[in-house]
Amino acid sequence: MKLRNIGIKVKAPTVTQSNDIHDPFFSSLSLRGRVFIAKVISTNSTKTAKVEFSRLYPLPKYERFEKRRTRLQVHNPESINAKVGDKVKIIECRPISKTKNFVIIEKIENESTKSKNN
Repeated sequence: MKLRNIGIKVKAPTVTQSNDIHDPFFSSLSLRGRVFIAKVISTNSTKTAKVEFSRLYPLPKYERFEKRRTRLQVHNPESINAKVGDKVKIIECRPISKTKNFVIIEKIENESTKSKNN
């Protein structure tokens, strides 16, 4: 299979082929909807990662915001293969399973490169 243009400006993966039927770069998985930047907190399941990102939730009574976090199960394609601690870009897609509605499309920052820069 050849590399497909997914319609979003991201760095293409370095691998040349993938047998993953839910890989957005090598299959016909349609991407649409919300885009988030999140941190990978777990990769214990096969082809699945758990990511977390913070958001501000408004409290109208007190006219302030509180910090809340969102944790999502996302598809981790073989071409991306994100590890724990990586910062990734995720995008909404059709339901892949009961709990997975997002897929990782880009690794933004690795934990290893982050520690080398400091």
